[in-house]
Amino acid sequence: MKKLLVFMRAYKKESILAPLFKLMEAGMDLLVPLAVAAIINQGIAGEDRGVVTKYFFFLIALAILGMAFSFTAQWLAAKASVGFAAKVRQALFDHIQELSYTELDTLGADTLITRMTSDVNQVQNGVNLALRLLLRSPFIVFGAMIMAFTIDAKSAWIFLAAIFALSVVVFGIMTRSIPLFSKAQAALDRLLGGTRENLTGVRVIRAFCKEEKEIEDFDGKNEALTRMNERVGRLSALMNPATYAIISIATIVLIWKSGARVDAGSLRQGDVVALYNYMAQIVVELVKLASLIITINKALACGRRIQDMLDVRPSMEYPKENGQALAPAREESVRFEHVTFAYAGSGAAAVTNIDFSARRGQTVGIIGGTGSGKTTVANLISRFYDATEGRVLVDGQDVKAYPEGALIRKIGVVPQRAVLFEGSIRENLLWGNQNASDDELWRAIEAAQAGDVVRGKEGQLDARVEQAGRNLSGGQRQRLTIARALVKDPDILILDDAASALDFATDLKLRRAVHALAENKTVFIISQRTSSVKAADLILVLDDGRLVGKGGHDKLMRTCPVYQEIYYSQFPQERPGKEARG
Repeated sequence: MKKLLVFMRAYKKESILAPLFKLMEAGMDLLVPLAVAAIINQGIAGEDRGVVTKYFFFLIALAILGMAFSFTAQWLAAKASVGFAAKVRQALFDHIQELSYTELDTLGADTLITRMTSDVNQVQNGVNLALRLLLRSPFIVFGAMIMAFTIDAKSAWIFLAAIFALSVVVFGIMTRSIPLFSKAQAALDRLLGGTRENLTGVRVIRAFCKEEKEIEDFDGKNEALTRMNERVGRLSALMNPATYAIISIATIVLIWKSGARVDAGSLRQGDVVALYNYMAQIVVELVKLASLIITINKALACGRRIQDMLDVRPSMEYPKENGQALAPAREESVRFEHVTFAYAGSGAAAVTNIDFSARRGQTVGIIGGTGSGKTTVANLISRFYDATEGRVLVDGQDVKAYPEGALIRKIGVVPQRAVLFEGSIRENLLWGNQNASDDELWRAIEAAQAGDVVRGKEGQLDARVEQAGRNLSGGQRQRLTIARALVKDPDILILDDAASALDFATDLKLRRAVHALAENKTVFIISQRTSSVKAADLILVLDDGRLVGKGGHDKLMRTCPVYQEIYYSQFPQERPGKEARG
């Protein structure tokens, strides 16, 4: 949490003035019992209305000043805490953007979102309360005790004993309850995690009629959370009765002892009232302090989680540009030199000893079964991951030698999962090229076979796209993501199973259109359909992460059993000897 305090530098003034104004407000509160004592001792006992009137207006002034100090402190604390949280959230978001796929895979999207929302909000709340109350409550407690000594030293010892007893009870309960609060929060995290998974996979749950099982699982987690909260609640519920019992006993002792001294004439009635008011102030502030410390402990825990996230270092390093010229386009566009790669935490390599080269203007098909490493190869070209062994070269230059952002400017990627963002169709397509004209957008749309999709929408290019493109079908989203990549006009175009949601006829039209546009580009078509890669200049066949076949369709049909099996599984009527068996 200490490392996060660097984000408070811009709010040094607010961080100093907010507690200061709060202490000034506390000073106004400490003067109130003295004024009340003066009204009783001098005004009422002495039947002096002038004194009563004077101290009445003095109390009004104290209230106005206290309110002004409180509002000022509240505003300063809010400004500092909100600004601090905004800077932390921005720093966290910027840091996440710098992380590679490896760190993002390891951390998980749920963790990242929780850190940026719930944890940051908890830290913001802790900072706000700390600036306003962390000094005020102890100041009131010890200030009230000191003021009691100025009124009557003998009675003040009752305050000292009461404060000690209250401290033991409050901090004893806190010591036991804080770990339980942490366990309850962990149980809540598990419940929310299960709920998020349930809502995300609701279609699958209903497809397999697992609603009852999911309800039972939720009930179990909910019941565990309820029991934990009840346990914490029972312990926390002891706070108020215990503190009020102690303060009531101390008050009884105070009135008993003070009353006897009032009868004896050694203590005035107004002083007894002032002592009683100071006792009431102490109990209120101790309860506030206990609640504040629990909140601050939660904020510290969240701050540590945020700091842990900021301490995660990107596994990828980029050379500084320093005027270094980028590799010009070459005949050999992409080359893999005995590349092996394993995902973080996995026991086996995703791809092993991949070796091939692709020339500019070539169409390269990558085919294989599920989990064979097709997408991994595409990710290594774009340097979303770094090869564990071997080298990946683009235009004759190691991908690790490209400055940050330089490599990806050469490459257009259409990922397996079609992702669109909230906004208009135009805004989504301009991600490929911010300066693209409408004519360029329409050319890309037509090539991606999305012309009917866009023309059928009200507003066409300005038609709204909802979050994640949920107002579009899977095929429509896929075609628009292809159009977005084509707008970029990249040197290397990677279509990662980009036609999985398209029918065969649309897929064929798409491949022909892309081929017409990609005369000087290297196009990688990743697919499980042999029809999608059959016409490619070079086909790479992957099986369990290994390159088991390389060449054109005719060559692979003669030499690669894996490719033959894939092809005949999709075109069984062409399998040799089928007619004889029939």
